[in-house]
Amino acid sequence: MTDAPPNRVPVAVRSVTILADDLIWSTRLADAVRAAGAQPKVVRSLDGLAGSSAEAVIVDLTARAYDGVAAVGLAKAAGARVVAVGQHDDAALRKAALDAGAARVYTYRALFEDGPRLLGRWLGA
Repeated sequence: MTDAPPNRVPVAVRSVTILADDLIWSTRLADAVRAAGAQPKVVRSLDGLAGSSAEAVIVDLTARAYDGVAAVGLAKAAGARVVAVGQHDDAALRKAALDAGAARVYTYRALFEDGPRLLGRWLGA
């Protein structure tokens, strides 16, 4: 692995699939992934996720179009590195995502305020 600044992704991780059905959050997440040094690919459904062959995945847990916890499990089972994003006050949903295979569950606020650094650290780990 190469040395990289703290908010930049090492060369080994080049793309991140983002599963989010909300346009605003999918755009914010894609911007944070770009700022962290990786290339985002936004999908809006479980079918899109299944067809992505992603090495790293971010799942928005509060979507209406899919089950976020099932999406975490699907991505993890496919061999992807997975993190999720959700409401800070939904401890049960965050725990379910961790149990399904998410390495971390970030709050919306944390990713809004410090997304490039947090995602860069995750991707560089």
